[in-house]
Amino acid sequence: MSSLQEKKDRSYKLVVVGGGSGGCSVASSFSRYLGKGHVAVIEPNQEHYYQPLWTLVGGGLKNVEQSKQPMVNVLPQNCDWIQDKVVTFDPEGCSVTTRNGSKISYEYLVVAMGLQLDFDKVTGLVDAIQSDPMVVCNYSVKTVSKTFPALQSFKRGKAIFTYPNTPIKCAGAAQKIMYLTDDFFRKNGKRDQSDIEYFTSLGMIFGVKYYAEKLEKIAAGRNINVNYLHNLIEVQADKREAIFAKINSEGGETVTVKYDLLHVTPPMSAPNVIKASPLTDTSGYVNVNKQTLQHVKYSNIFSLGDCTNIPTSKTAAAVACQSGILQNNLKAVMKGNSNQKMYDGYTSCPIVTSSNKCLLAEFDFDNQPLETFPFKQAKERSSMFFVKSYLLPFIYWNLMTKGYWRGPKFFRKLMHLGLSK
Repeated sequence: MSSLQEKKDRSYKLVVVGGGSGGCSVASSFSRYLGKGHVAVIEPNQEHYYQPLWTLVGGGLKNVEQSKQPMVNVLPQNCDWIQDKVVTFDPEGCSVTTRNGSKISYEYLVVAMGLQLDFDKVTGLVDAIQSDPMVVCNYSVKTVSKTFPALQSFKRGKAIFTYPNTPIKCAGAAQKIMYLTDDFFRKNGKRDQSDIEYFTSLGMIFGVKYYAEKLEKIAAGRNINVNYLHNLIEVQADKREAIFAKINSEGGETVTVKYDLLHVTPPMSAPNVIKASPLTDTSGYVNVNKQTLQHVKYSNIFSLGDCTNIPTSKTAAAVACQSGILQNNLKAVMKGNSNQKMYDGYTSCPIVTSSNKCLLAEFDFDNQPLETFPFKQAKERSSMFFVKSYLLPFIYWNLMTKGYWRGPKFFRKLMHLGLSK
């Protein structure tokens, strides 16, 4: 693989912007399909992280090094790796411009830039995370290693977990760490001295009713208080207070809560460079057909993953399925035919509920269960924890980033004797 950093204008058959899960998967497939020198990946970071593992890092069950590999080992050898950052998109001119001033032209473009974490959208949060060891977050590699030491240092008091009023990646992760905290406190004799509360901007604990009913019972059974329609707007670290806006309150009512441990899921959005581009809809996400993943205006542009406006939960599992659809449909466009596949919205969220149990949620665009295994998955199981902790990381590094894993549909049909979607 060529690694390119110097300022130079270049042209490729396919340019992939982003070297995360979706970008690596697509680049690997098309590097084999188009051959050496025809595919470029624009990605500034030197490391690639398997972010779903960070829940277990925060819970003290894994370490952050286990989630990391050098980018050079993950990107395909047949692609050119442009170690730079895109600063402008020019879809009319079929080019992007990078931070060092290089103009990269393309015949086809795939945008896979993920989400950015908007810590600054919560007043006082940036300072609180930097100054208070008991304000933590599992969603960033810069902060995830703070979480477990905070759990260990916690003596007594109130532990608060939040969910913001924006789309986020892995919606279940906001509460996974809450269950791991409950489990850790119980095992270490701290639970009787602690109150655990979940403050979510949503009107239900999880977006799919089938799984939400079970999660509500789990929370209630563990004496976890769930506060709906509350959005974190400010953290006052000097007072250890979290301030929440009550959503839908007529007078803009707020609630101030004292904390002794605060895990924050920050607001998130598409990267600023996408929001400032012609590629977006009014929400600021890349505007694609939700079934074909092709841009609604620019037929030579496709996008997948968290930076799109596809109305499904933003997870690695969704990216895997989207990658398969995109690979098929982009090849069809390149060949000039209309043999397109349709994405059904499949996504998955392994909701860790303790240090050895997990509930595996799988569902589609309509928030209807689309389960792989031939048993009810709305139940805590040690087998599903094994899937989360060991099987899925293996699939990710060895199949998904190499463009071979397109989701569990084949196995789902096999296990359901062909009777499943």
